[in-house]
Amino acid sequence: MDCYIFLSFILGIPLLWPCHKAAENYKTEKVKQPVGSHLRVKRGWVWNHFFVPEEMNTTRHLIGRLRSDLDNGNNSFQYKLLGAGAGNIFDIDDNTGDIYANQKLDREEQSLYILRAQVIDTTTGRAVEPESEFVIRVLDINDNEPKFLDEPYEAMVPEMSPEGTFVIQVTASDADDPASGNNARLLYSLLQGQAYFSVEPTTGIIRVSSKMDRELQDEYWIIIQAKDMIGQHGALSGTASVLIKLSDINDNKPIFKDSFYRLTVSESAPAGKTIGKITAYDNDIGENAEMDYLIEDDDSQTFDIITDNETQEGIVTLKKEVDFEQQSHYSIRAKVRNRHVEEDLRNYHVEASSTFIKVQVEDVDEPPVFLFPYYVFQVFEGNPNGSFIGIVSAIDLDQRKSPIRYSITRSKVFSVHDNGTVINTDQLDREISAWYNLSVTATERDNVQQISSVPVYVQVLDINDHAPEFSQYYETYVCENAEYGQIIQTISAVDRDESVEDHHFYFNLSVEDTSNSSFIIIDNQGFIFFMLALKQRRKQTLFPEKSEEFRANIFRYDDEGGGEEDTEAFDMVELRHSATKREQKARKTTRFEIQSLHRQSLQVGPDSAVFRKFILEKLEEANTDPCAPPFDSLQTYAFEGTGSLAGSLSSLGSEVTEQDENFDYLNDLGPRFKRLAYIFGSSVQSNK
Repeated sequence: MDCYIFLSFILGIPLLWPCHKAAENYKTEKVKQPVGSHLRVKRGWVWNHFFVPEEMNTTRHLIGRLRSDLDNGNNSFQYKLLGAGAGNIFDIDDNTGDIYANQKLDREEQSLYILRAQVIDTTTGRAVEPESEFVIRVLDINDNEPKFLDEPYEAMVPEMSPEGTFVIQVTASDADDPASGNNARLLYSLLQGQAYFSVEPTTGIIRVSSKMDRELQDEYWIIIQAKDMIGQHGALSGTASVLIKLSDINDNKPIFKDSFYRLTVSESAPAGKTIGKITAYDNDIGENAEMDYLIEDDDSQTFDIITDNETQEGIVTLKKEVDFEQQSHYSIRAKVRNRHVEEDLRNYHVEASSTFIKVQVEDVDEPPVFLFPYYVFQVFEGNPNGSFIGIVSAIDLDQRKSPIRYSITRSKVFSVHDNGTVINTDQLDREISAWYNLSVTATERDNVQQISSVPVYVQVLDINDHAPEFSQYYETYVCENAEYGQIIQTISAVDRDESVEDHHFYFNLSVEDTSNSSFIIIDNQGFIFFMLALKQRRKQTLFPEKSEEFRANIFRYDDEGGGEEDTEAFDMVELRHSATKREQKARKTTRFEIQSLHRQSLQVGPDSAVFRKFILEKLEEANTDPCAPPFDSLQTYAFEGTGSLAGSLSSLGSEVTEQDENFDYLNDLGPRFKRLAYIFGSSVQSNK
């Protein structure tokens, strides 16, 4: 069955036309759909949009009507409204299908509502047609004025900017619908500041309309207005304030406050001393007011001017010392100019401001002056007291030429005569002090207040007055089975005297030890290190048949590999963490005594007395033990500094029995321990 919907404005203007049924006779009739009606047909219902203006003055007003073509007017159909807003914002007449708005609608809060409608047959309680959606749109009216959201505005533009220079762009917003006529179309205008600025009506861009001088006025307040409806009658408006500041440009040159300055300087003033200040002013600010002063017409090159960066004053200084007797006054000219001037502003700085300065020199009694700024003397060590060192000389440059008296302060080694002769009063030893820094004072006899001093440097030259000395005390230990020619100690010597080249020493045994000694000394021709070697064997080994084997073991104990960085020679992990223990024959001294002494050495270090006692005890023990091999005399391996995680290779750290003695772990330490593993492995097999 066909159905229709009737929609109308509350103002009485038809919005949508009836369809499928003529309103007069309810007969089925196909009608042409009007252009722009946007009807949508769904299961006999024709749905579309309802439109209602916002801010309607009536509290309850009709929006439109829903009507089914099945409704014959016997009040058996009931219309229902569903969805957000149904029942509070909107309601429907159950019998007629008229839809009402119960309150004012604000498009800026919500512009559309989506509702659902349904028709129920009251006789059966069933829906005549499935429910469908429709939309109620709120139409915009011009009820919001433009607003400047970012006010107050502040901008800056350089002074003297030409007409049309961009200053700032301000923007207002209108909450009304921009698609609804001219409600949100804005125009900008100036209410204040038209003499210096202008605004583009549609963009809100503010521009300079005339040049402005910051030195006359440095900021301007303007008021800008925005109107909606493109300024037509009934338009709403909003205003904003804009603070425009003028930034400085360097359009002013510095000028001296005075055209003439008079300054004085004492002839005793040192170079660099300040003798006065001159001042210029600049109407610009900041970097544009920074200035530099310079001296002109000063052929003597006696004065200089520097700028105080804090006060921008010119500080006149003495470039070199003046002498009243030579020149009593000076006339100079100074100029001032800006430090930073842009190329396009140089026309403001064509001619620099200048001033004249007259400097008067004041006469004073000056101290004596030495002929040289410093003196350097040389003298050989060992010279007797009173020896001549050198001569210093000073003169009085004043007209009266006062006699001079000399003195040396704070020195017990040197003194000076009245004629300036420096002598020594004590013995000089270069090895104690090779240089002396003295200060000789010259005083005028006619005016003791006039004093000057000069540095004097005395170098003590060397003579060969010291014999060579051994660099340390040597206490050497050697195994009784050491082989002839074995190196047991390297010695060196020093000489306290100075030498142009490296020292060359010659070593030899004393006369009484030359003919009756078991040792010889070998001179290596010119280097400071020399060596001792065994001259003959002192004692036969207890095991001559094994001497060659054990000697080889002893000679290779110094092969320690390349250190921790040598990862090729052996496995460092095994060396550090191996927990393998070795056993050997029982000794008279228990292992716990050895470990106790080893712990003592790790705590206090290899003290020479403890070390010597330990060696002698172990040597005696080895000599009295017929079963001990010769290499056991090298029991100094117990002293290994701060200890090693790998343990010691010496028999001192071995177990007290020889059962199950195993040296196979030496094969895991790398190729450099291959020889040692072979020797110990052979020894174990022979013992078994």
